[in-house]
Amino acid sequence: MNKKVSLKDIAAQVGVSTALVSYVLNNKKEGRIGKEVAEKIKKVARDLNYQPNQIARSLKVQKTFSIGLIVADIANPFFAQIARIIEDEAKKNGYSLIFGSSDENVSKTQDLIELLINKQVDGLILALPDQAEEQIIYLKRSGIPFVLVDRYYPSISTNFVAINNYDAAQKAVRHLMEQGHKRVGIVTYKTTLFHLNERVRGSVDLLRENALVGEVHIDHIQEDVTHLVAGFLSDANPVDSLFFTSNLLAIAGLKYINSLGIIIPDQLAVVAFDETDACDLFYAPLTFIRQPMADLGRMSVKLLLNSIANNNSIAAVQYDTELVVRDSSIIRK
Repeated sequence: MNKKVSLKDIAAQVGVSTALVSYVLNNKKEGRIGKEVAEKIKKVARDLNYQPNQIARSLKVQKTFSIGLIVADIANPFFAQIARIIEDEAKKNGYSLIFGSSDENVSKTQDLIELLINKQVDGLILALPDQAEEQIIYLKRSGIPFVLVDRYYPSISTNFVAINNYDAAQKAVRHLMEQGHKRVGIVTYKTTLFHLNERVRGSVDLLRENALVGEVHIDHIQEDVTHLVAGFLSDANPVDSLFFTSNLLAIAGLKYINSLGIIIPDQLAVVAFDETDACDLFYAPLTFIRQPMADLGRMSVKLLLNSIANNNSIAAVQYDTELVVRDSSIIRK
């Protein structure tokens, strides 16, 4: 069996102290250490295939250098993208990521939280499903640092990173109004989630009596969206445009609209939340609200590491969004 390479072995080959090798390989700021010496230490470590003793390191500093991430639905492109950003940012900071998807299920969420706590992760980043207030209270009582990303609860004081959903929705609806549309149908989920209801509130506050809101059950998206859009179009005062409050709703809506032979945007304008490749393939590329994904992911890691280091400090960060205007909402002269 090959002998495990130690810091002492690297130090002997480079001709420096073991302490200096440890200092460099633990990603501490090199300060007055010469760049040439630091690079030589790293090269020798790679050449000797040095593997740090994570167990010993964890025992010494009382950390596992791991983060738990739970998202509501990894099949949603939004969560897949943000998970990748969080994973990359965690790695840059010397942390590994343990990942789980709750499938928008509160019971599964609780199971994942308990599993990750038993794995002794140093903290959690969470995009929780509907009706998950008890899980947040449970986490606060447990004392483990955590950050909510995308979805948060204003009535409960926690770390969170999110967007201004009210303002984002108003950007989308205002654009439709500026294009001359009078009757906007809003397609959203039947939910208590604050961020989604803020999108509806922002829309209705602009449209007032011209607003038409329809709710979809998350377990029956295609069926409910089809029924909803059909009702909007057959209404005595039919819609001339649609605003979908999520990318999955938009995809379901476009499938049905396309089956009717309705021409977008000539007969019906469409705006949605979030970018998705599927909408790029549609003959009229979709106008959408772009969220600052990199900022959301990186800041969630930053807040969590700060909370870990500073005994559960609380901070909230909210970002603005961008309306990306494309063919699906522009009236063609």
